[in-house]
Amino acid sequence: MAADIRQILVHLDPTKGAARRLGTACELARGLQASLTALYATTPAFAELPYAPTIGGTGMSGALLQRDERRRQQAFKVFEETRRASGVEVAWAQTGQVPVTDAFAQQALFADLLVLGQADPTDDDATAVPADFPESVLLACGRPALLVPHIGAPRTIGRTVAIAWKETPQAARAVTAALPFLRKAARVHVLSWGEESSPGVAGQPLDLAKYLAAHGIAFSWDRAGAERQQIGELLLSRAFDFGADLLVMGCYGQSRAREWILGGASRTILQSMTLPVLMMH
Repeated sequence: MAADIRQILVHLDPTKGAARRLGTACELARGLQASLTALYATTPAFAELPYAPTIGGTGMSGALLQRDERRRQQAFKVFEETRRASGVEVAWAQTGQVPVTDAFAQQALFADLLVLGQADPTDDDATAVPADFPESVLLACGRPALLVPHIGAPRTIGRTVAIAWKETPQAARAVTAALPFLRKAARVHVLSWGEESSPGVAGQPLDLAKYLAAHGIAFSWDRAGAERQQIGELLLSRAFDFGADLLVMGCYGQSRAREWILGGASRTILQSMTLPVLMMH
């Protein structure tokens, strides 16, 4: 069954990575037979400034509005071109709400899968989106997200899948969200560090192997030694060794005065990823 994912929501912005991200979302929608909505969500130009937009009079306000409209038109052009080229039906939506993550997270509640982009600090239009947008959305909405590297993703995602496994609710939810990909994968590798915890249950307790087997998923298990400090770098390295085109993992973090503080591995993956990553908090 490929129909567990019925509605996909992809984030659009004026950055160069948006076209690649939308192309990936279109391929996912086609393969999963899912509906696709593109939500253009950026921070208005006036909100990027450290002072009130009234300074400088109506001329400055008009210039900022023109900048916002230029960015929106740029993104809509990419939307139209990608939609026509893919042949996939895509709905357009937009918001100018501040903070922009709140509006996107609210819409994410009604999607089975989000498609978000890795931040690219070298892009001139990167300031149109908060630098912590992907993790803020992930941690706020509780929905699974496919993170697309800003360099792009392969046309087909999920032929070889690596699962970063740890006995946590975040990792378990990520595995469940990834089932539509895992069922179709040619190879699945489970990567884990440290000793397995004792379930404290007699008889025949449940575990990851039984869970995947119940869903008809064969896999190989790559067990390493004790968990190390640079676990994010190790995950990416092992995924590369296996030729993985998708990494599945939990997203770890917590809210602190409206700022999302990520765990070390999650932060490293978001910064250094070169393959698509399916994450869930």
